[in-house]
Amino acid sequence: MSERRRSADGVRLSALVVARNEEARLPDCLSGLAFANEIVVVLDRCSDGSKAIAGKFTDRIVEGAWEREGDRRNAGIAACHGRWVFEVDADERVPGPLADEIDNLIARADFDIFDVPVDNFVGGRVVRHGWMAAIGTNAAPRLFRKGVKQWGPERVHPHLVVDGRQGPRLANAIVHLAADNISDLLLRLDRNTTWRARDLAERGEIGAFPDMVRKIFSRFWKCYVLRRGYREDGLGFVIALCAALYPVIAHLKARLEPAE
Repeated sequence: MSERRRSADGVRLSALVVARNEEARLPDCLSGLAFANEIVVVLDRCSDGSKAIAGKFTDRIVEGAWEREGDRRNAGIAACHGRWVFEVDADERVPGPLADEIDNLIARADFDIFDVPVDNFVGGRVVRHGWMAAIGTNAAPRLFRKGVKQWGPERVHPHLVVDGRQGPRLANAIVHLAADNISDLLLRLDRNTTWRARDLAERGEIGAFPDMVRKIFSRFWKCYVLRRGYREDGLGFVIALCAALYPVIAHLKARLEPAE
């Protein structure tokens, strides 16, 4: 197990990774987090070799079963000892310049939470334009003082409650391996709309079908035109289409498919 640096007054920075059956991606993800004072790995219902892999990098492993994304992320934050927490997903990588920037920033930060840019890759190609939160994002509030950020109880794309001062966006980006190809993007759309449908049905907020249809056009325009998805050629079109269809597919699943 690798040795991790601790500041004189305890753990300054915790790197948090939440994973479910990610044995193929965890080694590269965790190997880039050695700059943190501790690494915390939350394993959600893992049936593969994720625990053995995580154990090579840290002894701070939390195992459990969480149906909701927000709940398992909050459990991970609670397990962190650091004054600062940096959230990373198993399909993400932290380049050296970003690690250095974070290490320097928290030593002198006057703010409480920072957005970190995200470079999204589809296959081996970085796609910078046209993303929307339901499919992907160009930046996310990943670096924060513990106690400042709490996730909502949703199954997918949980909302955030933030009680602190927002700092400027960092200069260096996380590398996000968003999808292997177009088929993978469509699988992500199917999976996320299923979870979203369960949230909508549970809250009784399914909405009206005509409203969801209208969103197809507004969301496609926002992604493909306003956010310049057209600059990404065919991939930008697919991403905009996925973002546009997300609300109506989730609505129809909530209304027409029985809850499991």
